Amino acid sequence: MKTVEHTLSRLLAHERIRAARRHVERADELTLARQAALSATPAPTGAEAARGARVAELFREIGLSHVGVDQAGNVRGWFGNGDGSAPVVLAAHLDTVFGPEVDVRVTRHGQRLEGPGISDNARGLAALVAVAEALVATRVTTTRPILFAATVGEEGSGDLRGVKYLLNGRHDVGAQHAAPLPNAAPLPVAFIALDGAGLERVIHRALGSKRYHVTFRGPGGHSWAAFGVANPANAVGRAAALLADLPIATAPRTTCAVVGLGGGTGLNSIPQDAWLDLDLRSEDPRALEQLDVTVRAALERAADDENRSRTAGTPPLRVELQLVGDRPCGITPRAHPLVQAAIAANRALGRDAELASASTDANAPIALGIPAIALGAGGKAGDAHLTTEWYENIEGALGIVRALLVTAAMAEVG
Repeated sequence: MKTVEHTLSRLLAHERIRAARRHVERADELTLARQAALSATPAPTGAEAARGARVAELFREIGLSHVGVDQAGNVRGWFGNGDGSAPVVLAAHLDTVFGPEVDVRVTRHGQRLEGPGISDNARGLAALVAVAEALVATRVTTTRPILFAATVGEEGSGDLRGVKYLLNGRHDVGAQHAAPLPNAAPLPVAFIALDGAGLERVIHRALGSKRYHVTFRGPGGHSWAAFGVANPANAVGRAAALLADLPIATAPRTTCAVVGLGGGTGLNSIPQDAWLDLDLRSEDPRALEQLDVTVRAALERAADDENRSRTAGTPPLRVELQLVGDRPCGITPRAHPLVQAAIAANRALGRDAELASASTDANAPIALGIPAIALGAGGKAGDAHLTTEWYENIEGALGIVRALLVTAAMAEVG
């Protein structure tokens, strides 16, 4: 801890880091304007190209090198030497939870900006650009290169697609426009995700999840004439009841939620299929795996119970599971220098640090053994994932300065 505190103290006194901090503070209104403009550029999960193109433009304008877009759609830009040493990654996700039909225009009401995605994650993207611009403009030098990345597919059905490709596909540089990476590039020494607003939380525990689309299929038929056949709708009900009664661990916290269900074609028809969607979560990989086994057993029991009640001689129903999301879980230990650097940065800025758990782009590197955390990018926000989402730039620059300090500490400023 003393070493990390010493590093932060040295950074705060470093002439060029002090200049970079002043740059961030002076550019506060410009950062806010970029945040609003990015938020107003639609970026549904799977359709982030327009917003990604604008981020790539910004990366080039501020002076990052080797700017490009990889095969997954991630935007990459490099700062520092390119000698093949392990980089530090600073990332923010491009996508939002809102579909193409949602009006993402931003309105301003005094100190408040309102618009879908204005905080999650237009704030993270604007902060990403602000940190890069400050380092370039003030000619900071670092021992390690820094990869600035704007990732696709972080939200919902994206299943961390962008960051998984960024890390696992790091040797694949054959795509046109792909940011060049050295052959046999080493894994990053640290990964920092900027996600939404806030200044207190340091997310170092990756909340993992498995998401299933579960379908029960049967013969179906007329609701009167075929009554007695195995009914997929009944099986969905049985499954939901069994899952609701599962004993759920509290240490580590583990959850199973039915998040959607449906089926049927008409008021006088027994459906041929009915479905439910499940979201399983835990901070502990073993607990998540055990929950997965338990849930699968409950689904099979629901199918068996419905089949036992059917009229003799009629076909049984079957259950099909489709894995639609698999987010790994894990932890960057509190004692790791990356976590300690974030805590020390908060302390240096006069703020307490709250160690927390969440599902972010940091999940993927943690699962690969890469030290990773996620940080808010300053300011205050509310109504996340709603069309009424808002952001207030209260101490917004301070959140960007925190990201600057943590990144500089891990990249080893010369």
